[in-house]
Amino acid sequence: MSRDFYIGLMSGTSMDGVDAVLVDFSKQQPRLVAKHSEAIPKHTLNGLQRLCLPGNDEINLLGQLDRSVGQLFGVAVNALLAKAGIAKERVIAIGSHGQTVRHMPNLDMGFTLQIGDPNTIAISTGIDVIADFRRKDIALGGQGAPLVPAFHQEIFATTDTPRIILNIGGISNITFLPSNKSSTDRQVIGFDTGPGNTLIDAWCQQALQQAYDKDGAWAASGTTDEKLLKHLLSHSYFSQGFPKSTGRELFNQAWLEQQTAAFGYLNEADIQSTLLDVTCHSIANDTLALSDSGELFVCGGGAFNGEMMRRLTKLLPKYKLSTTSELGIDPQWVEGIAFAWLAMRHHLRLPGNLPAVTGASREAVLGSLFPAA
Repeated sequence: MSRDFYIGLMSGTSMDGVDAVLVDFSKQQPRLVAKHSEAIPKHTLNGLQRLCLPGNDEINLLGQLDRSVGQLFGVAVNALLAKAGIAKERVIAIGSHGQTVRHMPNLDMGFTLQIGDPNTIAISTGIDVIADFRRKDIALGGQGAPLVPAFHQEIFATTDTPRIILNIGGISNITFLPSNKSSTDRQVIGFDTGPGNTLIDAWCQQALQQAYDKDGAWAASGTTDEKLLKHLLSHSYFSQGFPKSTGRELFNQAWLEQQTAAFGYLNEADIQSTLLDVTCHSIANDTLALSDSGELFVCGGGAFNGEMMRRLTKLLPKYKLSTTSELGIDPQWVEGIAFAWLAMRHHLRLPGNLPAVTGASREAVLGSLFPAA
């Protein structure tokens, strides 16, 4: 039986589920064979949210959740293969990003930590797993993030027009792909711009007890408060040079409550509108600093937020703005495919990082192999 496929597993900062994709890389453009989303059980989600904040008895909680998330990822893979009607023997390897519970690359001894035990995934699926993609880059002095720009360069680069790939998950990151017409010193640039959906989701959950603001309708009903917007955008992260990356450690509900404490006169919808503008303005500011015009293609959950897309279009009038669907890949599955691609790169012993993006001292083969046998 021929081995044709790779699987990518992704659970992002938003913790809104596990995305599993089955991918064929035999042609120049990756072919998405099958896809599956697995909900995160409430007790596991509650544990992950607790673990993302400092607390007591973290080691026991970490160990148990590491196994639980690994089991969940295994369930997602098995459901994906059943849906596709594909035997596990045809899969070369699973590329598992894991669930990030700490990302702190700027400490004196920087680190990043993703859980979801790869051994558990390998045993529950019978397929080799490649995981732990970020820590080699950290060891080489990099941020360990973002890693997707290398995939964006491979799949989405163009020769004619500057192109930006914008991923809006819990955190937003951009990849700038210069055209051949750009000056010779331009290279691929990528970094986290700041919050994507993480603040608007957190506020929606707190105020409405809803997981997210569907299509941005609640934000659209409010009015942005310019003073609060200016205050939030004054955070030093937004003016920091790249390489840079961030996460829930910085932009979280506790930070949000602290920052909005003096703005109690605002109604909840106005705060939601302002938080959406924090995401949109921080993205637009960084985009315009790279190029005042070009093409911008959005992937991740933000691509399905109509109000977010409308505001970005208004802030970037000289950009052609669309989603990665126009480039042949559904925006929901781009990151999952990227980690299947990183698994393929590991299998072929090819580098998976871009030092100019992460700040690492050199290219490296990313990830470690966890055999099913």
